[in-house]
Amino acid sequence: MKAALISIGDEILSGNTIDTNSNYIAQELKKIGISIQQVMAVQDEIETIKSALRLSLDLADIVITTGGLGPTKDDKTKIAFASFFEDHLVTDEATDKRLRDLLKKRQREHIYEFTKSQAQILSRAKVFANENGTAPCQMIEKDGKITFCLPGVPYEAKPLVKNKIIPFLAEKYAAEHIITRTVSVVGIPESLLSHKIEAWENALPEDITLSYLPVGNRIKLRLTTSGKDLQFIEKRLSEKVEQLRPLIGEKVIAWNGDDIQQILKEILTDRKLTISSAESCTGGEISKLLTSLPGSGEYYLGGITAYDFHKKIEILHVSEKTIDEKTVVSEEVAQEMSLGCQRLFSSDIAVSTTGVAGPEPDEFGNPVGIVYYSIRVKGFEHTHSLFLPHLDRGDFIKFVSQRVLQDLVKILTDENRSATIQK
Repeated sequence: MKAALISIGDEILSGNTIDTNSNYIAQELKKIGISIQQVMAVQDEIETIKSALRLSLDLADIVITTGGLGPTKDDKTKIAFASFFEDHLVTDEATDKRLRDLLKKRQREHIYEFTKSQAQILSRAKVFANENGTAPCQMIEKDGKITFCLPGVPYEAKPLVKNKIIPFLAEKYAAEHIITRTVSVVGIPESLLSHKIEAWENALPEDITLSYLPVGNRIKLRLTTSGKDLQFIEKRLSEKVEQLRPLIGEKVIAWNGDDIQQILKEILTDRKLTISSAESCTGGEISKLLTSLPGSGEYYLGGITAYDFHKKIEILHVSEKTIDEKTVVSEEVAQEMSLGCQRLFSSDIAVSTTGVAGPEPDEFGNPVGIVYYSIRVKGFEHTHSLFLPHLDRGDFIKFVSQRVLQDLVKILTDENRSATIQK
């Protein structure tokens, strides 16, 4: 089965709102063997929506739209749906009652007249009740294809997908399994990597696809396949991944890991290591990554965002003399920050960053894009510098944070360093 996703709303196209719904829906559909053929964002205009529906239904068996279901005049999705499917709108009594009860509970009965249009649905639609909002999900079946019309608010759309749509589709279709394996490679340009594994790639079966996904200077090789026999396709995919070991084994930091924080979590929990962070130019992004996973409290002890150099001195005990002589953005300050952090939290590992994210040079005259970071693993210490003047502030912060954790994973998985780290 194939699906297409349509995000409706000017706020998506303007860049003011990030479309997190499509990413979530695609992941949930993949779990039940439904692949995504297309994701698009369109204006909340009747003819534009109708055109998107026509194109999507030509490509896919299932179409899911999000957004454009508000009670205001600029929300035209239902009108577009009624026109496209040659239907008309009626009031759904169950939805209307739920709306009245919700407004009464919130002591907002006086706005019913302005919101009652939320209970309007296509006359031939099946309704999935929205437990977290006022606009229900509608499902329209026509010519053997299914279209779902969802509200755009993520805390409404996501539960509808997980609790209503996915179970419905899983029961309706005996879908194939879709599985992926992600091999994380570092220290090699994408062009050279492609050359080294060219023969292996060319020999892959047609039903196994390979994607090159750069993240910072890490390259994720994502292999995807599908089939009804889960055990068989898992075994075959593992065999193909194993064939990479003699080709690029020394460049791989994870044989089955996607996000760097997930890869690191598995290493830290397996070895019972703890970590802390002292950040300046990354502004807490490393801490955010480390705490983004459930169970991170087992290994992440805490972090300090010491943005002002006085706090580096006060909290992390960076030497004022070092700052005077080397400036706050220097190898020496990064090293003293990680040492102070390791001592403060009594952690096995500490990482630190100091640099200039921009858009202007710092008060010491250090240029935009310079960064030093230090990684301490017990008695071992590694400092590195990068110069990234081409990145804007947001991309700089994300790139550096990913790179720090990536280098840490590389250190922890380097057998040649293991003896040094144990000291």
